[in-house]
Amino acid sequence: MAKRHHFNSLEFHDEPHEINLTDLKKLLYQLELSLNGMNVRMGDTFGCAAIPGRSDQAQNEIKQAITIAEDIGARALHILSGVTEYNQTSINTFISNLEFALKNSKILILIEPVCEEQLPGYFLKTIDQAADIINCINHPRLKIMFDCYHIDKESGDLLKNFKAHANKIGHIQIAAAENRAEPFEGKLNYRYILPEFKRLGYQGAFGCEYRPSGPTEDGLSWRDPLFEMENETKI
Repeated sequence: MAKRHHFNSLEFHDEPHEINLTDLKKLLYQLELSLNGMNVRMGDTFGCAAIPGRSDQAQNEIKQAITIAEDIGARALHILSGVTEYNQTSINTFISNLEFALKNSKILILIEPVCEEQLPGYFLKTIDQAADIINCINHPRLKIMFDCYHIDKESGDLLKNFKAHANKIGHIQIAAAENRAEPFEGKLNYRYILPEFKRLGYQGAFGCEYRPSGPTEDGLSWRDPLFEMENETKI
């Protein structure tokens, strides 16, 4: 379906943990679709890398995810922090587990601020928190997953936040501010925002992290003005 509707790359949540990787790699190769990234196991707590007392589990799951991600050619691995209180103990736990991920991988490692509205109690909420973590670790392969919906809801002005942290952003996801649906023009005008991201130095793909208001294929017309505006836009 992705190939049929002219997408040139994919990303996963944690589905690769549960499927036949040989079949997946064969299909990706046949369809000439690259893989932007995937998640560690999400579980009931949406990851556990920042949850004190669960570092053994977190590191085992990180090792498993790295093996899968590198095997199927994923460009990046998203390490989910989990639902836990934001305090110095959980910060230290997250930093330690991210350092473990970086030491044991060769690919990009991503962390994502997730707004309180969508996931109450999630450890990492704001882009400033994510930037502080990255500054503490100071590793070139540790970057922010910049989900426009979450950033807008929790941290405010998208372009202001992007400019402030542009050198720390490794992947961008888009959705409408209204109901996290198809990114048609509304509060967030992606016809303006996406070219600005690129002008500010972003060279990666844009992931469509939204909840379709109907069948996915019926709502894809939001891409037309972007393709008309710039044929090289990678979505």
